[in-house]
Amino acid sequence: MSHVVLFGTRFCPFCVAARRLMTNKGIDFQDISVDNDPELRSRLIAKSGRNTVPQIWFGMEHVGGFDELRDLDRRGIIDSLLQAGVELGETVSI
Repeated sequence: MSHVVLFGTRFCPFCVAARRLMTNKGIDFQDISVDNDPELRSRLIAKSGRNTVPQIWFGMEHVGGFDELRDLDRRGIIDSLLQAGVELGETVSI
């Protein structure tokens, strides 16, 4: 089983959309809030190289934000990964 992690905020519309997309696809994901944790948010920026949310990882692979996730879905890559049961290895640690 692949381990998917979403770092986001509670009210960000892109975070909400990413959660909805993954839930609708049946993706089991860990949802980590950076709302009230400036240290975690700083580490997230350092790790991803981006200062926006959401930031999404499939295993150790940084997918990006909602736009990149939506693009993977539109191209059928998410479905392919899920259907193949690809093990994406260890999870990201921030």
